[in-house]
Amino acid sequence: MKELNIEAYIINGNDPHLSEYVPSRWKTREWISGFTGSYGRVVVTSEKAALWTDSRYFIQAEKELKDSGIILMKDRQPDTIPYEEWLLKEVPEKSFIGADGMTLSTTEVKKLNRKLNAKGILLIKERDLVNEIWENRPSIPLEEIYDYPVKYAGISRIEKINLIRQKLVEKGAFGTFISMLDDLAWTFNIRGNDIEYTPLAMGYGYIDLERAILFIKNSKIPGALKSLLESENIEIKDYDSFITFVKNLKTGPLLIDPDRVNCLVNDSISSKIKIIEGISIPTLLKSIKNNDEIQGMRNAHCKDGVAMINFFHWLCSSLEKTEITELLVCEKLKEFRSEQEDYVEESFYPIVGYNEHGAIVHYHVSDTTNSVIKAKGLLLIDTGGQYLDGTTDITRTVSLGPTPTDQQKRNFTFVLKGMIQLATVIFPVNSKGHSLDILAHKALWRNHMDYGHGTGHGVGHFLCVHEGPVSIRQDFNPYSIEEGNIISDEPGVYIEGEYGIRTENLLLCRKDNRIDFGDFLSFETLTLCP
Repeated sequence: MKELNIEAYIINGNDPHLSEYVPSRWKTREWISGFTGSYGRVVVTSEKAALWTDSRYFIQAEKELKDSGIILMKDRQPDTIPYEEWLLKEVPEKSFIGADGMTLSTTEVKKLNRKLNAKGILLIKERDLVNEIWENRPSIPLEEIYDYPVKYAGISRIEKINLIRQKLVEKGAFGTFISMLDDLAWTFNIRGNDIEYTPLAMGYGYIDLERAILFIKNSKIPGALKSLLESENIEIKDYDSFITFVKNLKTGPLLIDPDRVNCLVNDSISSKIKIIEGISIPTLLKSIKNNDEIQGMRNAHCKDGVAMINFFHWLCSSLEKTEITELLVCEKLKEFRSEQEDYVEESFYPIVGYNEHGAIVHYHVSDTTNSVIKAKGLLLIDTGGQYLDGTTDITRTVSLGPTPTDQQKRNFTFVLKGMIQLATVIFPVNSKGHSLDILAHKALWRNHMDYGHGTGHGVGHFLCVHEGPVSIRQDFNPYSIEEGNIISDEPGVYIEGEYGIRTENLLLCRKDNRIDFGDFLSFETLTLCP
């Protein structure tokens, strides 16, 4: 920074595809700070370093940042200023700050520049300073991709490409980039092993009214699959050639999703090409599951329910006979899921929190935090599986002793009421998630309690356990909940230092009866576990 005359540097831990979970090479936030949560941003100046994260990780971040010298900034809290405003206070006017532009979305850079440019501060986006000091940094993953059969996907990649082309015509665009890895996997009916817990592969896509191109490392694509794709008029180009391709592109208009395309890709587009900004077409299409995907998700949840029941039987019968730890619980959950047909891997790192660890919303058990579980207290288990026919995510909180306290019983009931009220709601078409969020909070709010995380997130079909664009949370989200969306229902309450309670099922949005007042929707509970 000193050599380049940079006053501050931003590290947000993203990869070039802005993924939530990233390959080891791009775990820059964790490498620089020791913080292992899936969301956060570190800003380094010559005198200070600070990390912004949300309420899911406040307790975890306090522990992981202890003695690091890094200041914890509790994002979205009344007494915390956003990182952009903090930068304005910490760096002088007409100075330079830096970041790796491959890890910043176009939207974030526009927002940041509006703030910085008012004080003459310029953002330098072309230098990855972490790479210059990270010795033995992991390389780009080179795992082979594989074909995802239509019997699971429901429709072929040719049909999906044609759907995308229809949407391009409707929007007055000629072509679009596919940057998000789950969008890429869905579009081309491929899966990979580049990122733990999500069957994705590093790559880009480009689709226009005439061409469909998959940009991927040549060594990652088996010969038979390459021949199959090419026989379907899908061109294969090397991953490293994508930016050059973008720079040389001469046809437009292009539909670009500024939230899902990094700023260096966006900046590489010729100024002569018209840009139409809008949400990624595959993001919208894949969020509405087809009949085969829906049936696959039902099948996956049946198998997952069997695995959970087998696990709880083991837990109850073993609790007083042998030493059980949080890490052993993680291993046993994986073991019971792996007995099920078409199981591939877990869908995220298991959250297994005993007593006070349950109050850490996204608790990440390790050798140093591993608690022994006894026949008393509360155990919160938030886990999921990736099966070839679907993705699961379930949370259960169980009392391990004969006499939970009155407070624990009350709080469990408030959470359960919220989960049931959301699961059984009937609501008009075009309703948005923030309109339904009160249902999950109502019982807690009546008793002056709350939780800081969202109530519901979209879930992919053998893809990401967190999938856009729909959500159920207090923040406004412009995308309505639609028939075919699969979304979580997970209110909770957390008593720091004592315990956490969360109950989570996955819901399928479906049509309800039409009456004189218009079309209505409701939810089908997919999760099968008491």
